[in-house]
Amino acid sequence: MSVGTSPQDDVRPVAVAITYDKQDAAPRVVAKGYGTLAETIIRTAKENNLYVHQSPELVGLLMQIDLDAHIPPQLYVAIAELLAWLYGLEGGKGQELLMQQDTEAAR
Repeated sequence: MSVGTSPQDDVRPVAVAITYDKQDAAPRVVAKGYGTLAETIIRTAKENNLYVHQSPELVGLLMQIDLDAHIPPQLYVAIAELLAWLYGLEGGKGQELLMQQDTEAAR
């Protein structure tokens, strides 16, 4: 999942969660939101020991994708590189990814 700030408010968090199942054609967006919803997504991910990545640019692109929709081919390389790094880090255990931008750093 990715957290950042919304275009409307420089301190409002934004979060996107994606998951990947080997049987799917591509990773899917499974949660996204601004403000309190973003904070809940981030907290839930951290409580479940999911990786949280900070990438405001990628968050902006992923926020445009409908919930439960696969990411478009234009994002395959960026997401594949991130997932490959994550799988290496976790020994292949992780299948969900949380991306975020630190709200404090964005101020």
